[in-house]
Amino acid sequence: MIFRLGNPRPDYTGTPIDYEYKRNKGAGGLCLPKTSYILTSLTFLPRLSYGPCMRTITLPVLCTLLGLLRSRTLLHLEILALRQQLAMVNQTPRKRLRFHWGQRLFWICLYRLWPGCLQTLWVFKPDTLVRWHRKGFRLYWTWKSRCRRGGRPPISPELRKLIRTMSRDNVGWGAPRIHGELQLLGIHVSQATVAKYMVHHPKPPSQTWRNFLNNHVEHLVSIDFFTVPTATFQVLYVFLVLRHDRREVVHFNVTEHPTAQWTAQQMVEAFPWDAAPRYLLRDRDKIFGSIFRHRVHTLNMREVLIAPRSPWQNPYVERLIGSIRRECLDHVIVFNERHLKKLLRAYFSYYHTARTHLALDKQCPEPRSVELPDQGTVIALPHVGGLHHEYRRAA
Repeated sequence: MIFRLGNPRPDYTGTPIDYEYKRNKGAGGLCLPKTSYILTSLTFLPRLSYGPCMRTITLPVLCTLLGLLRSRTLLHLEILALRQQLAMVNQTPRKRLRFHWGQRLFWICLYRLWPGCLQTLWVFKPDTLVRWHRKGFRLYWTWKSRCRRGGRPPISPELRKLIRTMSRDNVGWGAPRIHGELQLLGIHVSQATVAKYMVHHPKPPSQTWRNFLNNHVEHLVSIDFFTVPTATFQVLYVFLVLRHDRREVVHFNVTEHPTAQWTAQQMVEAFPWDAAPRYLLRDRDKIFGSIFRHRVHTLNMREVLIAPRSPWQNPYVERLIGSIRRECLDHVIVFNERHLKKLLRAYFSYYHTARTHLALDKQCPEPRSVELPDQGTVIALPHVGGLHHEYRRAA
């Protein structure tokens, strides 16, 4: 049987002690109330009409007898809980109590040892203690389930970077395609690992502007004029035709008096056998008159004009002109038109076969083969009258 001290009903006029009998599956026993139940019963004393003998003698004696029958362990735990609450209130000068992690840890441990401490709480709600306990439970299992050496072996940072690079640089490549490329490189990882570390685009991936321009660069040529003063104070005009894909000078010529008809004839000499590209990039110089435009149209080329006074919109040929000046013409004095053609022919020979270009991955417009150290010693071959040198290996 169970003996429990409960709260009396409002219509109950007898003693506040309520006897209830209940059968258990195991052996029956006598369960005495805790202090909190006694305090709860005593709170009803002012509201009920008891005799003076009941208030002053019977109930104190009954509470004393029940306290003597309780376990001393539970009594000390209850005293500890009440003292801790008093210490928390005295240490907090604010109206709203703030509990640090040590106090929370104390109540969590006490709750683990004695769940009945919830009935002695007065400074905070029992739900708060339950929330602290659940939070500590989550933190404990998060720490216990931390990543250790078990499971799949980790992959190297270099391989992760390679997977992301392949995913970012190749439009439309998925995990199976990248996984196949890695297998051909002798790298054995699972396809799920590739899918985990590849770049996931929020929108359908697009090619970069560099790739877009590289796909059209073989159909682009640029033309322009630049001037060269001679030793006799004359001004010579140099006409250049540059192909963008390999930075190759397709054609050049020199004249003292350029005209639209002469410029149109240079286009025919540059592309004689239907080899003209699709687009022609030029500035808005008046030398490119109606005769020139008609000749370009007959070559099935489309002119693309840059903005007025904007040479940076035609950068390839402007960079070529700057290289010619810095690497050749700034170091010599030009006598006449014949002398200038000879200098430019020698420079363009060096430019195409020996000079390296950053835009071509430090190769030449006409690619050079790599010569290994076992092919002989290094020798120097002069170009442009010794202004520049080409280095080769000779057996």
